[in-house]
Amino acid sequence: MSNFFENDYAEYRLLEGIVHVTYKKGVSINLEAAVEIVNDRLRFQEGESYPVLCNICHVREVNKSARDYLANEGSLWISALAFIIEPPVSEALSRFYLKTNYSPIQTESFERITEALEYLKRFLLLLFFINYFVI
Repeated sequence: MSNFFENDYAEYRLLEGIVHVTYKKGVSINLEAAVEIVNDRLRFQEGESYPVLCNICHVREVNKSARDYLANEGSLWISALAFIIEPPVSEALSRFYLKTNYSPIQTESFERITEALEYLKRFLLLLFFINYFVI
């Protein structure tokens, strides 16, 4: 598995067992973009589940159909999700997303990457336990 991929909307990195998705400055996400973002992340992850750190600080907007797609189909192969936000814009986006879209995965928002990584590291331990002791 490569540890870096980039498309028109975001950069994807795998660092210490956590997928980092950093959206590019000023992107607007519609349904077509959401499908591409999810498909690229799924290819990047090669069928493995990971915690995901999603930096949305520079996202301009996400329309309703894109939010719905990201919350549902976009949850595949994500064990936990942490948004990195920057008030007020990305904070409002994440708050709106969390309140209006049901997601089957644990999702939290953070202003500091260090706090988000601490949150996601708990899920790395859980994945390790499930993969090596439950099977």
